[in-house]
Amino acid sequence: MVELASSKLNISQDEIAIASTGVIGRQMPMDIFLKLEEEVIKNLDHSYKSSTDCAEGIMTTDTFSKEFAVEVTLTTGEKVKIGAITKGTGMIYPNMGTMLSFLVTDAVMAPDEINKALKIAVDDSYNMIVVDGDESTNDIALLMANGKSNVKITNDIDENFQKGLNYICQQLAIMMVKDGEGASKFLEVNVKGAKSVSDAKKVARAIVSSNLFKAAVFGADPNWGRIVMAIGYAGADINQNLLSISIGSGNDIVCLVENGKPLAFEGSKNLLKSEKIIENKNIEIIVDLNLGDSKATAWGCDLTYDYVKINAEYTT
Repeated sequence: MVELASSKLNISQDEIAIASTGVIGRQMPMDIFLKLEEEVIKNLDHSYKSSTDCAEGIMTTDTFSKEFAVEVTLTTGEKVKIGAITKGTGMIYPNMGTMLSFLVTDAVMAPDEINKALKIAVDDSYNMIVVDGDESTNDIALLMANGKSNVKITNDIDENFQKGLNYICQQLAIMMVKDGEGASKFLEVNVKGAKSVSDAKKVARAIVSSNLFKAAVFGADPNWGRIVMAIGYAGADINQNLLSISIGSGNDIVCLVENGKPLAFEGSKNLLKSEKIIENKNIEIIVDLNLGDSKATAWGCDLTYDYVKINAEYTT
């Protein structure tokens, strides 16, 4: 595939990356692939339509294509653009698996600057989403700089550029979990009051990874015990007597546990309100560890019957 693209486009093989997805262990039908690659090469273009065609072309079990773009005003006042497409709805877990993401900026950037900026962006976006807690053998995130703007980003990454890159990756990450296989609800977990960012991330990831809690969200059951359980095994410093947990959707929010004291017990107003809130499509869980100033956010979705059906029939 690299050899064909290199010869047809007159590009060095060292500047061509291959991304793949599919059933693990099956050989690629190269006779089909190479014919299709030639067709794709003929249709390459710089139009908006081509971007959308590409976003749609990498879809597998995705139900909608995912693309996003931003224009960033740098701290120097100069402007650059960043555009991206991605796919991924299953085998999503915090180690960037399994997804394909392709980002392009018109800034002038050296490879080491690209690596640094992308690592920061990925750690707070693609590595903070969970659909099912599984990873595949194939995932990739590429940031390419074509230099079309003639605006150079050198040495320390421009603060505004980094914010723009972080934002675009987070938006695409959210699209992926909203489109999680079989998902019916979107879940955002905000953790604050942690001793460290690492602890905050551990807790946020543990909650969105918990199959028991994800199943409870699907069933509209505000079982906060499953949240506490996930917090407990996250491996972070916690004090159950300081722990506070709330659930919200839109402008509605209710406290489930406050400083270690349960407020959402059977027959309570807090439990009744939480039962209404968790019926919504977009659910937010707020956890305050009350131990420090660090915070983190993770995103996920519920675990539904359809997820099992999709993956039970994946190769059949």
